[in-house]
Amino acid sequence: MNPFLTNKIELPLPDSEIIYYPNFLKTSEADHYLKIIRETTPWQQDRITVFGKTHPQPRLTALFGDNSKPYSYSNITMHPHLFTAELLELRNKLKTEFGIHFTSSLINLYRNGKDSNGWHADDERALGRNPVIASISLGQVRYFHLKHKLKKDLKFKLLLEHESLLLMKGETQHCWYHQIPKTSKNIQERINITFRVIK
Repeated sequence: MNPFLTNKIELPLPDSEIIYYPNFLKTSEADHYLKIIRETTPWQQDRITVFGKTHPQPRLTALFGDNSKPYSYSNITMHPHLFTAELLELRNKLKTEFGIHFTSSLINLYRNGKDSNGWHADDERALGRNPVIASISLGQVRYFHLKHKLKKDLKFKLLLEHESLLLMKGETQHCWYHQIPKTSKNIQERINITFRVIK
């Protein structure tokens, strides 16, 4: 096993299986992937409708996969680009460490503190009953918030660091919402690479 994976944090949250690996990548690897993925990804900015109002999504996104299956969420349907060499390297690393063959990757670019991702769960039918989401963070450290869907007093927040991996599985998506909130701080860009299996 990768020695970096021995340094892990299992979040003490009921109805969930969430594990944080702060050093999933070496710093030099993370720096390399941040630069290449930032420069070569065909970013797009979709429009979303919330409470009857349509506005630009507050981040840039791109979908990659090894097939042509689209992925839909929040009334947005994305069509995948073929995996790049860098994404294949990361996917293979995840498969080696965890034995999971991910079929797609949704990438988010948070350009500054105004970019965000509101409360949601990755519970789309296309992801299966108990989806496994592997989320790699590159660049700016950002807070990741969690709140239980039913037990309103259960909340948690975690700093997602450059080179880290957050693994969510089991009943997590059925029982918890998560978000990347806005911040008024003057911060740099963050890229979030979320690998998943689309059925």
